[in-house]
Amino acid sequence: MIASEQKNCLACGEPLKGRVDKKFCDDYCRNNYNNQQKSKGNHSNYVRNINNTLLKNRKILESILPDGEETAKATKDKLQRLGFHFKYITHLYTTKSGKTYFYCYDYGYLPLENDWFLVVKKKEE
Repeated sequence: MIASEQKNCLACGEPLKGRVDKKFCDDYCRNNYNNQQKSKGNHSNYVRNINNTLLKNRKILESILPDGEETAKATKDKLQRLGFHFKYITHLYTTKSGKTYFYCYDYGYLPLENDWFLVVKKKEE
């Protein structure tokens, strides 16, 4: 880079001082710029809403499972009253015996009979 070339902050346009690869004045400008970039996409609200629903589902499953317990049971009605959305999951896990667990990140559930669900937490590896 030629010494007379002046680079400006991508967020506020102020001249930059310091490292030659510097792009922003400070953390505020960096965060502001990145937040603006994320909000420009047409699907940003759609993705944000799905992520919020997945996180809410995870929090609900976590609240069902007592501290120190590996499993707990809950009814479909109870989960729905807490605001759980069955449509949103992060992944599936099928056991060797053919049972399919539905996961929201590290918490999951297994459908049982009569609208009951077994709630589990993924074991850390």
